[in-house]
Amino acid sequence: MEKVSGKWALVTGASSGFGQDFAALLAERGYDLVLVARRAAPMETLATQLRSQHHVQVKVIAQDLGSAEGADALMATLAAQNIQIETLINNAGFGVFGEFTGHPYAKTEEMLQLNMMTLTRLTHAFAQQMQQRGEGQILLVASIGGYQATPFYAAYSASKAYVLLLGEALNVEMAKYGVNVSVLSPGITATGFLDVSGQKATLYQRLMMMQSRPVAEIGLKALFAGKPSVIPGIMNKLTIFSNRFAPRWLQAKIAGALMKN
Repeated sequence: MEKVSGKWALVTGASSGFGQDFAALLAERGYDLVLVARRAAPMETLATQLRSQHHVQVKVIAQDLGSAEGADALMATLAAQNIQIETLINNAGFGVFGEFTGHPYAKTEEMLQLNMMTLTRLTHAFAQQMQQRGEGQILLVASIGGYQATPFYAAYSASKAYVLLLGEALNVEMAKYGVNVSVLSPGITATGFLDVSGQKATLYQRLMMMQSRPVAEIGLKALFAGKPSVIPGIMNKLTIFSNRFAPRWLQAKIAGALMKN
């Protein structure tokens, strides 16, 4: 593993789950870190650990990225501190489980703002900076749900399809500028996703569950190798590969049956 020095990585959604694992793995590589999420306390605990174990700088920014102003506020904070981001981990996001009409629209809108608009704003801003410098890496976290319509996660899976296609397109666009853009599309993983979404794990999900850190490692390995996209885990790969043999209406019916409690 190549060590770096004096380079900053930004991890969104860094208060739990993938975000904490991405941060730890990047600190092992020698990156200084900016950790961003709404909750400061868990990030401060992680920051203390990473400073002690890896002797890196860690800045904690408590910022709600689920609002339309969140991304711009974050970028203003970084500019004021003269921090240039070499590696962006666009990880923040959440899902809402249940029938599309069964939730207040405001909750769905908040999810789409974070999963798509904030992600796009940060990607656009930092990609421009990286393009000017001629180097950089951006990892977008999507989901295997982005490969197919998923009843009971209809808007969530649609948002992740956007992330998947955006990242794969930018992988081509940004390559000539020396900027790697990759997409990580996990399946169900042992993070707080289900608790936040409001779903009780189904039998399918319990059987398919992966641990968070190995998934994060796969994502970073793909990013630094310049791969456009990666699906972690053989069972997740087989699930998506099998979609090729079913019409889209059948994919949706199968997905709905697997998601239903």
